[in-house]
Formats: sequence, structure tokens, C-alpha cells
Amino acid sequence: MNPGVSSLLPKQQYEQFFPHHNPLYSYEAFIQATASFPLFAGEGSPETRKRELAAFFAHAAHETTNGGPGAEGGEYAWGLYYTEEQGCAGGHCPVYNTGGTSPYRPVAGKSYYGRGPLQLSYAYNYGLAGAELGLPLLEKPELASHDGVIAFRTALWFWMRSQQPKPSCHDVICGKWIPDANDRKLGRLPGFGMTINIINGGVECNSKDPAIKKNREDRIGFYRRFAALLGSSVEASCDCAGMGTY
Repeated sequence: MNPGVSSLLPKQQYEQFFPHHNPLYSYEAFIQATASFPLFAGEGSPETRKRELAAFFAHAAHETTNGGPGAEGGEYAWGLYYTEEQGCAGGHCPVYNTGGTSPYRPVAGKSYYGRGPLQLSYAYNYGLAGAELGLPLLEKPELASHDGVIAFRTALWFWMRSQQPKPSCHDVICGKWIPDANDRKLGRLPGFGMTINIINGGVECNSKDPAIKKNREDRIGFYRRFAALLGSSVEASCDCAGMGTY
């Protein structure tokens, strides 16, 4: 267990965050997974630590939501509903079956579409996550959506790990990442907007498509809701619009 996380986010409040969560995403699975990442929500002031929880779950909720405008209970009440990327089962999303320039090669007959709270995708991410977590994720990618603890561990792994040239979401939201002159020139500044840039900036940050802009707004809406429930403030600007992407 990570006692710091459980004291910041008790089970009752987790259920308030996610009243319709899939049973896979139990509070107990989340808390058990955080034991592998003692710095998660464990650095900085209580305000900073709560803000990190709100930011992590904002992205997780957006990636897995079954809500939206007009949804029963509110559009931000349906996070952690889906465990897998919709429409990709049965080999329907082969674009993800690539190791890229990494040493991790896809296994024949396996698919590497989005799974888990942050929708881990691509064979190279499954391979690297598996190697660093000590899990056979290349051979058994389905573990990321069939085992709740593993699902949360993959999401926390992605959140905590920098992948050059990108900083980690953890370092950004905790204020440990210091933008250099080029970052500042490109509008990359600390805060929630930068975490959107890290996760999906190439698609979302500078698109003028209303549907894609809605994705950013959805992430920000979840962030503000969760931060408010935790009693934490958020930045004046939570957006990544105008930022240089990677």
C-alpha cells in the first residue's frame, strides 16, 4: 500500500469520483498498484499531491468514460467505465501492432490497442512497460485490462516515466520539470495543459476541429471536478492550446 495516497483519497471519495466504475477498477486495486510508485502523489505540499491525483484521474476518466453532455448524473460521473479501447477487439486496430524503433516486437496473434486507465497502446509501450514492471505484457497484453492491479500499474508507469524528449506527467504536475528556453519559446509551461501535451498533444493541442477541442475540454472538466472534490485549486489556465507539440 501507499499510505500517503489512501489518506489523500479515501475509498468513499474514490467512489464519489467514479460512481459507475468497472469492477476491475476497484479502489483496492488502485491502492495496491500505487505501492509500486511511492513518489506518486507523494512529493510536494498536500495541495500539490492532491493536484496530482486530480490530474492523473482526469486523464484516466477521459480515456475510459461512458459519459458526456446530458449523461445521467452529469457528464463527469462516468470515468473508469471502459477497460479497453472500443471497436479494437478481434484485431480491428492493427495500427498499434508495431514496435517502432524499439527492441520490442509484437507477438503474432496479439493486439496492442488501448487498455487500462490510460489506455496503454502500441507494442513498444507494452514491451517497455512489461520489461520495467516485470510483467509479460508483450506476450499477454490482455493483462492490462483483465487484472485491476496490473491495469493501474501500467497507467501509473506511463504517468511516472519520462520518455525523451517528453518529461513525465508526474514531474510536470509536481513542478519538478523546469522548461528550458526552447520549451518556453514553444509555450510549454508547467501545469495540467502540459500533461495533455505529453499524453496526446499531437492530436489535441492545436486542432481546430470542434470534436477534438472537446477532448481537451473534457480532460480539463474532469480535472477541475476532481480537484474541487479534493479541496485543491487548479491553475488559471489548464489548456495546451498553442503549445508546441512533440
